[in-house]
Amino acid sequence: MDKSKRNIVSYSSMISCYANNGFPLNALKMFVELLNQDGFFPNEYCFTGSIRACLDWRFFEVGLSLFGFVLKIGYFDSHVCVGCELIDMFVKGGGGDLMSARKVFDRMREKNVVTWNLMITRLAQFGFYGDAIDLFLVMLELHSWDIRSGLALDLCVGCSLVDMYAKCGLVPESRKVFDGMTDHNVMSWTALINGYVRGGGGQEREAMRLFSDMLLQGYVVPNYFTFSGVLKACASLPDFWFGEQVHGQTIKLGLSAIDCVGNGLVSVYARSGRMECARKCFDILFDKNLVSRSVVVDDASVEDLNFNSEQDPNRKIEYTSSGAACIGTIGKGEQIHAMVVKMGFRTDLSVNNALISMYSKCGNKEAALQVFNDMEDRTVITWTSIINGFAKHGFASKALELFYDMLETGVKPNDVTYIAVLSACSHVGLIDEAWKHFTSMRGNYGIVPMMEHYACMVDLLGRSGLLSEAIEFINSMPFDADALVWRTFLGSCRVHRNTEPGEYAAKMILEREPHDPATYILLLNLYATEGRWDDVAAIRKSMKQKQITKEAASSWIEIENQVYKFHVGDTLHPKAQQIYEKLDELALKIKNMGYVPNTDFVLHDVEDEQEEQYLFQHSEKLAVAFALISTPNPKPIRVFKNLRVCGDCHMAIKYISMVTGREIVMRDANRFHHIKDGLCSCNDYW
Repeated sequence: MDKSKRNIVSYSSMISCYANNGFPLNALKMFVELLNQDGFFPNEYCFTGSIRACLDWRFFEVGLSLFGFVLKIGYFDSHVCVGCELIDMFVKGGGGDLMSARKVFDRMREKNVVTWNLMITRLAQFGFYGDAIDLFLVMLELHSWDIRSGLALDLCVGCSLVDMYAKCGLVPESRKVFDGMTDHNVMSWTALINGYVRGGGGQEREAMRLFSDMLLQGYVVPNYFTFSGVLKACASLPDFWFGEQVHGQTIKLGLSAIDCVGNGLVSVYARSGRMECARKCFDILFDKNLVSRSVVVDDASVEDLNFNSEQDPNRKIEYTSSGAACIGTIGKGEQIHAMVVKMGFRTDLSVNNALISMYSKCGNKEAALQVFNDMEDRTVITWTSIINGFAKHGFASKALELFYDMLETGVKPNDVTYIAVLSACSHVGLIDEAWKHFTSMRGNYGIVPMMEHYACMVDLLGRSGLLSEAIEFINSMPFDADALVWRTFLGSCRVHRNTEPGEYAAKMILEREPHDPATYILLLNLYATEGRWDDVAAIRKSMKQKQITKEAASSWIEIENQVYKFHVGDTLHPKAQQIYEKLDELALKIKNMGYVPNTDFVLHDVEDEQEEQYLFQHSEKLAVAFALISTPNPKPIRVFKNLRVCGDCHMAIKYISMVTGREIVMRDANRFHHIKDGLCSCNDYW
């Protein structure tokens, strides 16, 4: 455009275009250019786009200047769109500054439903569920919506309440509102279904019942959000038969190729081991994204991943790297890295971030650090990935060293960075160091501690044996502890074999998630270590009555680009006889070195000889034995497990590393264990 033809509308369009598409600096430069034009003064849309650019924390200081500008000229409290962007700027760019965001909200003279929902959502996002609900009720009151007498008559209000309570994790309250409504639409059904799915712990079964009830009503047709939620329930339980029936419904309604529905179908079939069906669902997807590719990559060779198709190749590499990381297939990950170099993507920031994550999750921290060191540009995501990698591997000193290096370079940490730092401290018991970071994150960077940060501190105190201090800390939290915090504390009670507080923690969890299988198993472990077999039997009976099933323990290992999976007592492997012969040989050697089987980890009341037999059939021992007969010395052995590594297996594998001279890297549900010469990176603290 000729400069003489540019007006305030064209400037506001360009500013918004840049801000909406990830070019915040260009948006702000355009705003400055506008200010330098004679006769032009920014309108509310120019300010809206410019403030949106400051959601990026790097430009938060600029955002504060813009805040002063709009405050001075009165746009702040008279234009809804400007106020909404300021709320989001303080929350996102300001590291969770909800106090300032709420001040902006309270001073806005005009508020529409978007404004109310934004503030309520941000409060709920940071765990302030009570404040979110209170604000929601104020909104209803101001709009003359009487939820006590008029709820059943107003479908719109009812749907909003159901959705609000469900998103805040208050599923029982959501269900009460739902049951009190005389009419339901797809929004109310979907909100409640997804509330049960998010709650987990077996509540997915209720989500599936609701879905069936909705279909039986006959007049409500599920949409793709409904299907996405119920398919997540099918995959997590898992219930493959129900998933097949849902698949039929998606085909009938023409929704099976939509990405969020297709991803759910891929996950259901992949978890049932029916990879051919999963691949068919994957192939018809309109938009193949990270979720779907991560699932199918387990069944694909690198050549099958369609790098030459019309989609952006570096996005493909990110997807595939993430998929390889999910299951620990480092061979495929290394091939992908080679393709990165070959295709000229070695300087791509997002691809390198994916490679760091892949190598860290596959147990090769050295390769992850090499990728990190070779990068010229690093964002907070890059630093957080490498810090988290070393934290998970148990190398807290290196993780903290990298954190301080990040601060020296001027990169501002975010909430996820602090989770990684606190996790590093927790893994090795650095109590004073953790307290320092926990108390400084708000003061130094305006980051409001969320539930995950509190859970890290509870884990640190609990694992250090400070159970009383952990309880006091939980009671001092500014919001009610959720199931994650109490489950973390229960895990510490199991480690220290302290049943009384463990029973209390289990009670608190089951009040929030009555069908959580992990809680029943942890409590069962506590009773088993004390030999309380009647209580163990009672828990097993209760689980059976409530149809609560424990996820089966499994371990897997990659040998020559092929993944081999083992379950306890597995005899289906073609080399099963050789594996068990190797285990017998190892058992004899490590017993001569002083290994004594720890039968506390046998959760059945059986004879001593049978207990020992159970222990040596654990999946991680089978995987290690298979690796020893299948790979040459001194190649490191990398084993992956879906649950926490058994304490007896941890001890036995330390002895095995001594008698074989092999380094054994074990990734379980919590962390990595680097075992070499009889020592583990966790220092027996996990």
